[in-house]
Amino acid sequence: MGADRPPRPGAAGHSGYLPVSEHGLIGDLHSVALVGTNGTIDWHCCPSFDSPSVFGSLLDADGGGSFELAASVPAETRQFYLPDTNVLITRFFAEEGVGEIQDFMPLGGAGETRHRLIRRVLCARGTMPFRAQVAPRFDYGRQPHTLTEVEAGVVFTTPSSAVGLTATVPFQHDGRDVTAEFKLAEGESAVFALDEADSGAILRPTPSGCPPSTR
Repeated sequence: MGADRPPRPGAAGHSGYLPVSEHGLIGDLHSVALVGTNGTIDWHCCPSFDSPSVFGSLLDADGGGSFELAASVPAETRQFYLPDTNVLITRFFAEEGVGEIQDFMPLGGAGETRHRLIRRVLCARGTMPFRAQVAPRFDYGRQPHTLTEVEAGVVFTTPSSAVGLTATVPFQHDGRDVTAEFKLAEGESAVFALDEADSGAILRPTPSGCPPSTR
């Protein structure tokens, strides 16, 4: 999974499902997420491996939920790991520029119980527009959720769990899902952070960068 592959179109096939072989894996020793070569997280359980799903479109493209993040223009993609780390790079090659997503789940320190998923997107050359859609579907789509605005972002809540989202770019929501569209110039970056949270929790600030020591 996530091996260094030659550039290819970053899209699922006609079935709507990206092959499992077209994914990289990130984790924090408690849970994992699968990131497609199209930039979509289509599998993630939180806070542990055997928890009910937050994103599950790998199994149900229509109702499983996903975290889409990708160039909003036609682009080929290449996926690989930052050497000697568990930081997954999904790179987009478009006519006007080159951009990438850096995905990782930081390991918690002593006494750390909350879990976090970081998605840093940057433009390496030229300019590139990006789009994001965060559409969780908890417990394999069986648990409806509410969306609450808090000072730092939003919290998605079900009777049994809650996940918070913060970002360094503006985003919108429709009361259920979050969307964002933004454009980056060379050297600019944006960060999305997904946190395990209690209902109404004050979320931690979104980090501005990707620590090179993250494993």
